[in-house]
Amino acid sequence: MTSPARAHFLRVTAAEASASAAGGLEHCTGYELMLHKLAEDRRRLKQVQSMERKAEVKREILPDYLPWVEGALSGGKGQPDEVLVTVMLWRIDAGDYGGALDIAEYVLAHGLPLPDRFNRTTATTIAEEIADAAKRARVGGEPFDCQVLTYTAELTDGHDMPDQVRAKLHKESGLAIEAADPAAALEHLRRAQQLDGNAGVKKDIERVIRTLKNTVPPPDGGEA
Repeated sequence: MTSPARAHFLRVTAAEASASAAGGLEHCTGYELMLHKLAEDRRRLKQVQSMERKAEVKREILPDYLPWVEGALSGGKGQPDEVLVTVMLWRIDAGDYGGALDIAEYVLAHGLPLPDRFNRTTATTIAEEIADAAKRARVGGEPFDCQVLTYTAELTDGHDMPDQVRAKLHKESGLAIEAADPAAALEHLRRAQQLDGNAGVKKDIERVIRTLKNTVPPPDGGEA
């Protein structure tokens, strides 16, 4: 648990370091402390095999990073920050999608890179991780906020990424809103099919088309 004094120190340090356009974070004492904690937490996570348990552990440790995140986001100049981008991804894993996208907005606006171990761009990773989370929820019969998908699409719009990843986002967006807005869902599903012929949405498109045909009111004078 981070003490109030240390939380204040980390918040201020992160803000000052991020606001410095010239200096980097490499020699920032607060940053070094957070990198050390990050390494310790990674070692702890590596000892856990269950993905479900990993998510639980991340939910336990993420509050310790909140002061650093708040300070970094308030700094505004966007220094590369491995702690910040890692917390962003951990928040997705932990199911804190809103918190993850708060960081994603800042990260994408400033072009912050992911650590070297990632072989995807930041925008690609965010889009794919959110789409995969939505798919897991859908397959498991759990609800997923369609606004998370909408905001993710908005944040990553204009960023280069593989068509297959963009298709994933459209597919999950379409399936998430199918019941509420089948017409909009059909647009998403067709776009997914256009981007990736192997997106697996052909039957979904056919189903939504049938739904739309069955809900179109008869013309005036026709049978009800």
